[in-house]
Amino acid sequence: MKTILTLLIFCAPFFVDSQNIEELAYYCVPCNSGCDDKTFTKPGKCDHCGMALQRMTAKEREMQMNGQLTIAFYLQHGVEVLDFAGPMEVFAYAGYNVFTVSKTTEPIVSQGILKIVPDYSIDNAPEADILDFIGGNSGAASGDKEVIQWVKNQENIEYHFSVCTGAFVLAESDILKWKTVTTFHNSIDNLKTNYPEANVLDNVRFVDNGKVITTAGISAGIDGALHLVAKLYSLAEAKWIAYYMEYDKWKPGEDLILSDDNTNITNQTPDNNYKAYEGTYEMDNKVTAEVIYETDSKSLVAVIEGKRFPLFQNAKNEFLTVGRDLLTFNWVENKVTGYTSDEGTFYRKLD
Repeated sequence: MKTILTLLIFCAPFFVDSQNIEELAYYCVPCNSGCDDKTFTKPGKCDHCGMALQRMTAKEREMQMNGQLTIAFYLQHGVEVLDFAGPMEVFAYAGYNVFTVSKTTEPIVSQGILKIVPDYSIDNAPEADILDFIGGNSGAASGDKEVIQWVKNQENIEYHFSVCTGAFVLAESDILKWKTVTTFHNSIDNLKTNYPEANVLDNVRFVDNGKVITTAGISAGIDGALHLVAKLYSLAEAKWIAYYMEYDKWKPGEDLILSDDNTNITNQTPDNNYKAYEGTYEMDNKVTAEVIYETDSKSLVAVIEGKRFPLFQNAKNEFLTVGRDLLTFNWVENKVTGYTSDEGTFYRKLD
């Protein structure tokens, strides 16, 4: 997913070079809400879903759409609203293709409140890269032999993901054998008793076994989903999603990570030279940005015309902005001299 290297999407106009007008355009993050086919000529937000726009070529957009990870959410009567809605929102913001499955396509009711019409039944659901099981009356799924056989029959699943008591569906399908897992705090003892082959832990929000991620209850599913986005795409992207959702409970790298396939996270450790980035930077239209290091959050923040915009580290010298744009800072010897935009424009550090 290509991003634009500029700090201006929220505070100043940005113009595409005339030679690139036919090649480059702006698109919203794939969200399956009716605007994925829309094309925009300038930066900003999608007028349909409100997401920040990304700049790329038509070919890159085609590759982005064709390369979406597909996530199946299995839902049952009585499913907990936040158990599925929280992770679903994370994955949607990440641009993944999300669909719902239930035993049938008859409407189901979440917590006796929200009526949901599943996209597919277990008889016609397409293949998915990630299979997600949710808590809230999960016994309706874990105790149903046809559903469990459907789970066992799924091929080419890259990751199994559970929230809350959705772990019981994975356990009944023999997916949690000999793995360290967790579930809703009120169901820890039940999972331990009925599935002794699993090492069930409490006091963790999620456990990453590599291809199997289980989370504790309700809001903990958001933490697990953000972790999976960081694992599969980038830490900066997951941080941006958490910021956009105004969710500040998730702490990257915390909780129990048992797998060694988290290089997107471990390779993006905080830069020990954060203080070196501090200073005033020039921008277009005579606007300046004051970049400061915040000790509490251990991150950089750009203050532009009195407004505060976090910067999320993507790699060494690279930071994602709240507009999903990438800044590449330039160094000469031991000093930061400015940053370079996607178009090759260099913006000086003024002090």
